[in-house]
Amino acid sequence: MLDRERAILEFNRRVLAQARREDVPLLERLRYVCIVSSNMDEFFEVRFADVLESARAAGAAEPTLQFAPVAADAHALIDDQYAVFNDEVMPRLQQRGIVVLNHADRDAAQRAWVDQFFQRQVRPLLVPVGLDPAHPFPQVANKSLNFIVRLGGRDAFGRANTIAIVKVPRVLPRVIRLPEAVSGGRQAFVLLSSVIRAHLSELFPGRQVEAFSQFRVTRDSDLEIDEADVANLRQALRSGLTTRHFGRAIRLEVVHSCPAELSGFLLSQFGLPDIALYRVNGPVNLVRLNQLIDQVVDVPDAEPAPPLRFPAFEPAWPRGLLPGKTIFARLRERDVLLHQPFESFEPVVQFLREAVNDPDVLAIKQTIYRTGSESPLMDLLIEAARRGKEVMAVVELKARFDEEANINWAERLEAVGAQVVYGVVGLKTHAKLLLVTRREDVGGGRRLRRYAHLSTGNYNPKTARLYTDVGLLTADPDLTADADAVFQQIASLGKTRPLRALLQAPFTLHRRMMQLLAQVEQAAREGRRARVVVKVNALTDAALIDGLLRAGRAGAAVDLVVRGACLLPPGLPGVSDRIRVRSIVGRFLEHTRVLYFAWGEADDEEALYLSSADWMGRNMFRRIEVAWPVRDPQLRQRVIDECLVPYLHDRLDAWEQQPDGRYRRVGDDTAPDTPRPCAQQALMGRAR
Repeated sequence: MLDRERAILEFNRRVLAQARREDVPLLERLRYVCIVSSNMDEFFEVRFADVLESARAAGAAEPTLQFAPVAADAHALIDDQYAVFNDEVMPRLQQRGIVVLNHADRDAAQRAWVDQFFQRQVRPLLVPVGLDPAHPFPQVANKSLNFIVRLGGRDAFGRANTIAIVKVPRVLPRVIRLPEAVSGGRQAFVLLSSVIRAHLSELFPGRQVEAFSQFRVTRDSDLEIDEADVANLRQALRSGLTTRHFGRAIRLEVVHSCPAELSGFLLSQFGLPDIALYRVNGPVNLVRLNQLIDQVVDVPDAEPAPPLRFPAFEPAWPRGLLPGKTIFARLRERDVLLHQPFESFEPVVQFLREAVNDPDVLAIKQTIYRTGSESPLMDLLIEAARRGKEVMAVVELKARFDEEANINWAERLEAVGAQVVYGVVGLKTHAKLLLVTRREDVGGGRRLRRYAHLSTGNYNPKTARLYTDVGLLTADPDLTADADAVFQQIASLGKTRPLRALLQAPFTLHRRMMQLLAQVEQAAREGRRARVVVKVNALTDAALIDGLLRAGRAGAAVDLVVRGACLLPPGLPGVSDRIRVRSIVGRFLEHTRVLYFAWGEADDEEALYLSSADWMGRNMFRRIEVAWPVRDPQLRQRVIDECLVPYLHDRLDAWEQQPDGRYRRVGDDTAPDTPRPCAQQALMGRAR
């Protein structure tokens, strides 16, 4: 299997390649640069922190030596990222009249405005700390902006302490737009770091600033909670959030001009080896350049010019829902498939809103993983509880970096009487389920009917416009009964009857996937049709990889569309030469999980599942996940036509993985006039 850390870095190289594409609008190219920075932050906060901890636990004398090759790849990627930022994106933006002005670039009027901004908005919030035995090195928060300064002369008390630290408060904006009166007819911006740098000497009156540098430290940000040893998980996580920003240091970033003595001093303070030092040619936190993107105003040029942003796209109303008919009435007739972001997420909100307002709805149950700090769905659950409906919310408190938002939602739900549970000890609840129970007149009597929404993605209206996901609205008795059984199990921790249609991790999902791969393998050995198409975000589980390899060696055709890390090396003669691996990196983040298997020609010799789970060990064995079959022939064909076929023929956003784990952009070696179909563009066109 390929190396997981390098696979993650390879994915970020594919994201960075978006910033080089001439057909991508300039501000979107800058956004891809920012996305790489955000992804790399998480890589160091979580993944690299884990591997270092594993090495230490294994007793490695020098754990960093084991990961020197990965660190070298990370250094090279970050160097390339700043080269794209400095040499390609920013010069092109400057040509369009969008400039970031350093102190040397600012004229007298601009310097006067910046000075006034510093004195009024910045200086009162800065507290420089000169280091001595009574002023030890301050606590520096994870990913915060700071300055280290070397001073000449003596302090007010006649001492020659030379090092000072300036911490920059997070409340200050990192990108400041200059007013039109001093912008010189352009859209001009200054970075907060440049503003402070220009005024450093004012923070140390009577001293000489001899050298300085921005710096930023990335820390281990995983919350380590022993669930089996705490009385209240919510309280334990709430306490952990207060110390998350001060975990073990993993990476140190300084500007490329930082003197070696200052970077060495910082490395010693944070207990880091030289390999953890990253010298960058620009701001130490490119993520904050998103603030520039948000502030740029689209101004028509005198001559036509390419747009700065992607054209606005409005999701279509799902074709399966008719105006004037309630969603409940439609689902009694047939299931409805929702494909975001090409179709609107609003029907999911409407489904819950109808349930809240319907006096015949008695109970609502929902899983909550990443809904965001503001959510109309959570507001509706709260309203349902206020109206006396039975509301059960399975809130996953351990959703990384969403812990605080989820704790807050849990407390608000409990305050109005909703039943809130936090999943199962040792497992994350990653399944995406919404279940409504309604009392209805049927055959002259009253009985209960269930309706459900199952999804490959989170209940977050904002990301539903940016991520590709598939959801199913259904009144299917098997699927809804199974969904109810999953909720009952999570709440009661008791054993349940075997599920009728749903596959559930950690119980049946992995085993069923292995069985289907074995069926495909056997069909290939017998000369029958044998086909596997899997679309997931990551493929790292060793057993599933082995099952795919066996099927491929037996003669099955295997296509894998894996957005991120894929540890299966395709194209190895005699091993994986019938397996193709693609990655799609485009305007939207590919998030759909679709699993297709065929082991013959008959209709009952194929299976199509949608799932909340990636093909990773953690999803299969350490999470509550679900996968569900798409049994309606028309909907199944639609999933194939929209979620699989276009991605297998994409020649614009697609990359093909090579046997060594590197990727090659599909179509780069074709003639310029060769058609280059794009899955996402085709689906947007279909939606329009």
